[in-house]
Amino acid sequence: LNAILNWHMNDVYFQVGLLTTIGLASKNAILIVEFAKEQHAAGKSLVEAALEAARLRLRPILMTSLAFVLGVLPMVMGSGAGAGAQHALGGAVIGGMLSGTVLAIFFVPLFYVVVVGFFGRRRTAAPAQPALASASPGGAHP
Repeated sequence: LNAILNWHMNDVYFQVGLLTTIGLASKNAILIVEFAKEQHAAGKSLVEAALEAARLRLRPILMTSLAFVLGVLPMVMGSGAGAGAQHALGGAVIGGMLSGTVLAIFFVPLFYVVVVGFFGRRRTAAPAQPALASASPGGAHP
C-alpha cells in the first residue's frame, strides 16, 4: 500500500521490510487461529470461537503493531546518509503493519470459519469405510 502511494521502488530494503511485516502478520494470524481452535474444542460454535479469538487477541495485536510502527517511525522521518534505504524499509514496515493488522483482525477469523466449516462438512459427509470382519485369512473363528 505504501509502495503504491509513495512510488517506492521494489528494492532490497523494501523487500526486507516486507519480509519483516509478513513474519509479524503471520504470527498474529497463527495465534488467532490457535485461540479459535481452543475455543471450538471447548464446545463453542465455530462462529463464536472465531469471534472470541479475535476479541481476545485484539489488544495484543494492536499493542504489538503500534509498538512496531512507532519503533520504525524514526527511520521514515530520518535524513542524511542512508536516508533512502531507511525510508524504503520504514515505509514498507509501516504500510504493511497498518494494513496487515486490519486484515488480521477482520479477515483471519472469517477465513477460519469458512475453511473449517467447509472441510468439517466434507469430513462428516464422507462415507465410512466398512470394518474388516477379521484380520486372519480364514475368517472369524468361533
